[in-house]
Amino acid sequence: MTQCAVILAGGQANRMGGVDKGRLMLGDQSLIQRVIERITPQVDAVVLNANGDLSRFDDLGLPIVADSIEGFPGPLAGVLAGMDWAAEQGHDWLISVAADTPSFPRDLAVRLAEHDTPVVLAATPDPERGRLPQPTFGRWQVALRHELRAALNDGVRKIRQWTQAQGETLVIFDEGDFFNINTPDDLAWAEQHLK
Repeated sequence: MTQCAVILAGGQANRMGGVDKGRLMLGDQSLIQRVIERITPQVDAVVLNANGDLSRFDDLGLPIVADSIEGFPGPLAGVLAGMDWAAEQGHDWLISVAADTPSFPRDLAVRLAEHDTPVVLAATPDPERGRLPQPTFGRWQVALRHELRAALNDGVRKIRQWTQAQGETLVIFDEGDFFNINTPDDLAWAEQHLK
C-alpha cells in the first residue's frame, strides 16, 4: 500500500495580492521549498497542484497537476487532482499538505496512516472546541476520487462537508504545527518564530 503526497498550491492568494504564496521567502528558502523538503521523506512520491501557467513551477522538478473542476472551487479540487494523479501512478493513498504551511509535522504521514478510515485529517488542540481540524492536511483513500468528483460537480466546496460524510477521523497534533501564511503580517511573524 503506497502513498504519495499532493502539495496544494492552486489557490488565488487574494490576501497576499495574488502572488504565489509558496514562492515567498522565509529565511533563505521559499515556503514551497520548505514544504517539499518536509514532505518528500514521508511519502513515495510528490505532485504539485497548481493552476494558471504551470510552467512557472518547472524549476521545482515535480510533476504538476491542475484542477479538473473549473472556477477555483478550492482545496477539494486540488485533492481530487492529486487523487487522479495518484491513481495513474498506482498509489492507494494520498497525503495532502498546503504550500503556505512550512512547519507541519515531520511525522504527519506516519501519524495519519495509523488510522484506516477512508479520510483522516490533522487537527490541533482548541481550548473551546477540544480540537480544531486542519483540513488541508489529510490522508485520503485514492479510491474515493469518483465520489469526490461527483460531490464537487454537485457544488460541494467545504472540505469537512464532504469528509464528515466519509466518516473522517481526526488526529491531534501539537498546536502551532500548522501555522499558515496568508498575509504579510503572517510572513513577518513566521520570520521571527519559525526555524
